[in-house]
Amino acid sequence: MQSVQTTFENLRKDFPILQRIVRDNKTLVYLDNASTTQKPNQVIDAITDYYRNHNANIHRAVYALAEEATELYEATRDKIANFIHIQNREEIIFVRGTTEAINLVAYAWGRNHISKDDIIVTTEYEHHSNIVPWQLLTQEKGAKLVYIGMGDNGELILDDLDRYLATGKVKLVTFSLMSNVLGTITDAEKIISKCKEHGVLTLV
Repeated sequence: MQSVQTTFENLRKDFPILQRIVRDNKTLVYLDNASTTQKPNQVIDAITDYYRNHNANIHRAVYALAEEATELYEATRDKIANFIHIQNREEIIFVRGTTEAINLVAYAWGRNHISKDDIIVTTEYEHHSNIVPWQLLTQEKGAKLVYIGMGDNGELILDDLDRYLATGKVKLVTFSLMSNVLGTITDAEKIISKCKEHGVLTLV
């Protein structure tokens, strides 16, 4: 069995940009994934192949190349559905990034399901992309945005969540799996379990 270190080193090899030598003759370490994520060879190769051999409008034309591009696009939806174990492939929506995805949920779902005095819960260590849309939505609807606090060790104080859920007014709990600032890994399983007990939706 491979060690974690060996696995990590093998994974790094998939990312050409991580082979670069930068300041002080050190190998590049990149941590700004919340802003822009680097691409592995497999993704670079797939994108290059698409632009070289398949580039066309999808779902809007009947010529051969467009039909081929549409088939590839929809096949990707099937692969993702299989990978994340969901039954309905139509539940997969392609977006340009997390910021767009959160905005889509806030404005499409939020405007139809959040009312005056409802509560949306997030964490104190969220990226702004998971705070600002909820600030705007709660201001618009007269709802309330509250935060799960952090302890001195950077971990969430889940008693805060319990207190909010006990009000019966929480409609959504939204959080990231890992803080982009602290690197704290969120106990998603525990949070989701607590929310399910109260019939509350989660956005991860």
